Order: sequence, then structure tokens, then C-alpha cells
Amino acid sequence: MSPPAAADPFRRRPGIIDPVSDEEQTPSKTGTGPQPEEIRFFGTTWVDHSGNYALRRAGLAAGALAAAVAACFVLRFAYEGLQIADVGGLVNTLVVIMFAVCSAIAFGKTWEGFVRRPADPAREESLRSLKAIGFIGSLLAYAARCFVEAPGEKLHRTEYETAVQRYEKRRKKPKRK
Repeated sequence: MSPPAAADPFRRRPGIIDPVSDEEQTPSKTGTGPQPEEIRFFGTTWVDHSGNYALRRAGLAAGALAAAVAACFVLRFAYEGLQIADVGGLVNTLVVIMFAVCSAIAFGKTWEGFVRRPADPAREESLRSLKAIGFIGSLLAYAARCFVEAPGEKLHRTEYETAVQRYEKRRKKPKRK
């Protein structure tokens, strides 16, 4: 049995502009026009900020911050393990620098992903392991974005409004005979 279509993150969503080809995808089967794309944990409540939207944002920000703090404790225990193993000051310093740099890059790339679609998806895929190492930066970016809006809301809103405008233009055009 195949998974439901809504669970597939790669399925094409009706009425949303394809960021690769910049073409509008087909309107929904009901003919009502473009439908907003769902955002994880928010669904489509980002459109009108309904359904405890603000409470969800606050909860997700607190959760992401709590996860980042827990991750820092785990990294601290790992660092103490290196000290107990007496691997030397150089290795300890390199580990700290590696996590700091990876976290900074992960923060920047995660934040950028909330604002615009990646220009080169292959490059984003190659940075996946770096973002995994710098997971604390990704968690902090998610938490910080939750204080401003639902993560990715601005990007989705821009795409949705553009799709609605294009749909309205097409609908108002006189049909040729």
C-alpha cells in the first residue's frame, strides 16, 4: 500500500509555482484555484493565522530552544569524554572549532531556506552532512524564525499570492473563439 499523497513531501502541490520552471502548476480538481502549501506543524493555518497559530509558534520556539540546550549538554559530555581520554589539546580545540563552524553554517543555511528556495538543490544536498553536524545551529535558526513567523511562511506566502494573482489573471482573460 502506498503512503498517502499528503505525506509525500515531493508531490506537486496544486496552484503553487514550481520554483524550478517558474510555471504555475494546475489548479485543484474542484476549479477553485491555487491551494496554499502546508507547513510542518502549522498546516495551512499560516494563511489566516487561525487555529492557535501564535500558541503553536511559541511552543515550537520553546521546543527548539529546549532541544538545542539538551544538545549542548550532550556535546559537553562528549567533550568531557575527550578530556578523559586525554587525546590532547589540539584534538579538543579542533572538535570545538568544527562544531562551532558547522553550527554557524547550519544556522545560515537553515535561515536562508526559510526565505528562498535553494538555487542549486544538489549543493544543498551536499551540505546535508555539515548541517547534521551543526544541528544546534539549525535548531537555533528554527527557534529564532518561530519568534518572527512560522518557519518558511514568508516564502510560502509569496509563492501562494503569486499563484493566486496568476490564476485570477487567467480567469479574467476573455476566452478566444
